[in-house]
Amino acid sequence: MQEGKLIAFKIPIRMHTELKARLFYDEIPMTKFVRSYIEAYMSRDPLILAFINQHKKENNIQNKNKIKKNIKLMQKGKETEKLFNLTNEEIENIYDIIEINEGGNI
Repeated sequence: MQEGKLIAFKIPIRMHTELKARLFYDEIPMTKFVRSYIEAYMSRDPLILAFINQHKKENNIQNKNKIKKNIKLMQKGKETEKLFNLTNEEIENIYDIIEINEGGNI
């Protein structure tokens, strides 16, 4: 079995029941549902990020200037990615090299 961390949180009983029913109807196990949303968020999926930004605005979680700045930074990152035409694997390799250099192992 893979190592991992358990994530637990409480939701109202009615919401849990409705979620289980909806997932059953869509034939998606709850663990896969939660894991897929986490993976989409971590990979910066545009659909999830749009939802997150809307949620932040509606619930005053982050001020509008910070949200706009984050969106601009993500767009700039995409432009840089296109400019250098790097694949995800190449980007990971760059991060690995930076990490090794910061550790003083080279």
